Amino acid sequence: MASMDKPLIVTSSPHLHCGMNTRGMMLDVLIATVPAAVASLLLFGWRALAVMLVCVASCMASEILSRWVMKRDQTVGDLSCIVTGMLLAFNLPATIPLWQAALGGVAAIVVAKQMFGGLGQNFVNPALVGRIVLLASFPESMNHWVVPFGGTGVDAVTAATPLAEGAAPYSVTELFFGIHGGCLGETCAMALLLGGIYLVLRRVISPTVPLLYIGTVFVLSWLLGENPLYQVLSGGLMLGAVFMATDYTTSPINKAGKAVYAVGCGLLTVLIRQFGSLPEGVSFAIVIMNILVPLIERATRPLPFGRRRLKRKDAAD
Repeated sequence: MASMDKPLIVTSSPHLHCGMNTRGMMLDVLIATVPAAVASLLLFGWRALAVMLVCVASCMASEILSRWVMKRDQTVGDLSCIVTGMLLAFNLPATIPLWQAALGGVAAIVVAKQMFGGLGQNFVNPALVGRIVLLASFPESMNHWVVPFGGTGVDAVTAATPLAEGAAPYSVTELFFGIHGGCLGETCAMALLLGGIYLVLRRVISPTVPLLYIGTVFVLSWLLGENPLYQVLSGGLMLGAVFMATDYTTSPINKAGKAVYAVGCGLLTVLIRQFGSLPEGVSFAIVIMNILVPLIERATRPLPFGRRRLKRKDAAD
């Protein structure tokens, strides 16, 4: 029997805390990006570092200034803006002008995040918004790829990405280790796989969304007569499945919702790749499914304990 000199404390849930906070989760995500960041430095040289630094600096400055203008508490310490900067850089080519990369950071933080209330209030992934804004505004810069180890200056040898029309076929080894043209963080599948394993082991993300997303692309590509392994290892699929489709704010929270969301991402990615005018569809697929998340969660909402789902006739009565 409880002692009367220790009164009960009545509080709202959660009553138990796992000990992890936002800063800790963001730090884990940053650690998971290290393999892909190192791979991009090895493949594309110093220019990759410059793009990453500019994107991170732009996102941090945008967060600080926007929070100051909106008279809100500063949140740069939770590291979320740094994560956004790194993921934005991973979605850009090494040759992009640095001022354009900085503009993408402003769009990601100010437009997609802070104008909707900040962390936890954005309805689409900020890094993908930054990429799409740059892709729509500067298509030539966003589609200029170079051969790995070939330099990134004016004399650099240009190359097509594996998904580009008329591109020379790449071997599985080249795709796995990133020996081909592409954005900084999407080329090396091995590095992305290492980062994903780390996040799963740290329980930062659930493997449900990445596995179902990649699996859906694999199966549908095979059914459409494409090389499924080539489709999985090419483009931004691995990057999007591991780091962006798993965003807490813009993805469902229940298991059924996660499954619907992941399969939808895979379906849209394949449709855009096979029937759209763009060779890549990961960014647009994830953003579209981000927008549909409230509807997905409403349709897949689990019943409270002890309740039963009403039949249509009972609901009408």
